[in-house]
Amino acid sequence: MTRKTSTLVGAGIGLALFLFVGLLPAMYYGGFAGVLLAGGMFGVPLRPGLLVRTIIYFSTAFGVIGVGGLFAIGGAALGAVAGTILNAPVEKPAKATAK
Repeated sequence: MTRKTSTLVGAGIGLALFLFVGLLPAMYYGGFAGVLLAGGMFGVPLRPGLLVRTIIYFSTAFGVIGVGGLFAIGGAALGAVAGTILNAPVEKPAKATAK
């Protein structure tokens, strides 16, 4: 297995982990950041206008893309390290000569 292959496998594992662990919190916190941003721009309480909804939707998407990227990059880095460790040459101990 080459280093590129182990990196891609690690990135795939990171994205799968993101789907099971990080997707819901990323959507939640991204949407919450959008509500805070829209509240700061338009005042609270928010009225459900087109611009407010657009800000909330895009911040949710940015949260998901950002956290998914972190999981993919982290998984790729761990995969590259694991591939380097597993493919490291192993030195065999020298045989003792009997005299």
